[in-house]
Amino acid sequence: MNRRAFLAAGSAAGVAALAGCGSLESRAIDIPPVLDDRPDAVYVPGHVEGMDMVGMGTVGDYAVALSYSYPHRFWTVTGDERERTSIEDADAVHLMATVWDRKSGMVLPDVGVAVEITQDGSLVAEETIYAMLSQPMGVHHGANFAGLDEGDYEVAVRVGATTSRPTGAFVGRFDEPATATFDFTFDRSEMREIRFDRLDRGGERDALEAMSMENVPTGTAPAADELPGGTVTATAGDVRYVATVLEPPAGVDSVGSYLAVSPRTRYNGYHLSRMGLAVTLDRDGESIAEAELTRTIDPELGYHYGTTVPDGGNGEVSIAVDTPPQVARHEGYETAFFDVPTATLSV
Repeated sequence: MNRRAFLAAGSAAGVAALAGCGSLESRAIDIPPVLDDRPDAVYVPGHVEGMDMVGMGTVGDYAVALSYSYPHRFWTVTGDERERTSIEDADAVHLMATVWDRKSGMVLPDVGVAVEITQDGSLVAEETIYAMLSQPMGVHHGANFAGLDEGDYEVAVRVGATTSRPTGAFVGRFDEPATATFDFTFDRSEMREIRFDRLDRGGERDALEAMSMENVPTGTAPAADELPGGTVTATAGDVRYVATVLEPPAGVDSVGSYLAVSPRTRYNGYHLSRMGLAVTLDRDGESIAEAELTRTIDPELGYHYGTTVPDGGNGEVSIAVDTPPQVARHEGYETAFFDVPTATLSV
């Protein structure tokens, strides 16, 4: 893979490159302020950055890609509250890890990821990094790191067992931690060459296109016609739901049919993970079942939320968001996916 393979899609977003490079510090000053009038929804941010690849490898059940860019501001989410993480003077780099199933290529959003940076055997930095959502990069884990001077480092990316329920051919997998190790040379002059563009569409109700990342998935959910069963769709706010009812897959020990609900972002179709979803099933005007959905990974259904429902014909399913996605967000997503209206689908 070329080191410049991780570049944000630009022409379709109407971007204009900044003139001159300057120092890393002066480039940070060029970052536009957070938009004052951004909507409570997905929106085009005021700027976009590219990134460089550190490396990619496979270990255990996992494939892992590590990349880096300028330090980023981002927002963490706890319950219904969000908190901004600003760029600190000591921040040197923003590291990003993408973790996926090495066999199917499906991104695994519910793994824990920790990064340890050493130099000549001495610990430089260690941190559990955040599950994140970015318009250009999609589903990944990331954080800013301070304390790095120019030089060569070893970066260990430790991947924990998934907290989502594996079903189908995933049963028995992703239950062991694994560590991928990368050699990383931190060079400020190379970082200054990473693309940084201001956008004249900042604040629009839209999203940047996904990056072109050779051999590295972005966490895009399967299209509705790629899922088994007869799928139905509905949109509520900036969440698009695709639902299907089918026989329970292996790993689901219940009687009845299996309802799988796949929520994804409105524009790029990225998986929305770590949500709390509840459903009510009505038949002939009568409520037959209410359930909290279980976060699940399946090679055919993708990352989804599932439960069993009574057999007995068609009905109306109402989907309510009890907890918004508990993932950190890059700009353009930090105001979205809160107060999502209830969606109704006929299944």
